Amino acid sequence: MTKEKIEQNLILKLTFDFSLMVITFCERLESAKKYVIARQLFKSGTSIGANAMEAQNSESKADFIHKFKIAAKEAEETQYWLLLLCDYSKTYPDCKELLAKIEEINNVIGKIISSSKKKHPISYILSFFFF
Repeated sequence: MTKEKIEQNLILKLTFDFSLMVITFCERLESAKKYVIARQLFKSGTSIGANAMEAQNSESKADFIHKFKIAAKEAEETQYWLLLLCDYSKTYPDCKELLAKIEEINNVIGKIISSSKKKHPISYILSFFFF
């Protein structure tokens, strides 16, 4: 998939941009010697987009839904780490922007999963999320 295709697909664009933000944020965490949380956040935060990208080449509607459910789980885990950082620790960099983005991503993924469960062909579902 090319960068142009990512830019044309709402969830891929959201998750790609979010991954870039997570990478930058994790670099800040590592420079502050917050290695454990940086690794956890890096893995879950970048995995969301990888699973969304993988869903674009799914073998069936069920496979498409399954891959997005994995993306949803990774998004929930990412939100957990961000809530810990934002709400409970004053020794970490501010992450409110990341938290707002992950909430947006969670909403879009939820809509993708719920609309995919309806009786629409996969091509209809995919076209719905392109700009």
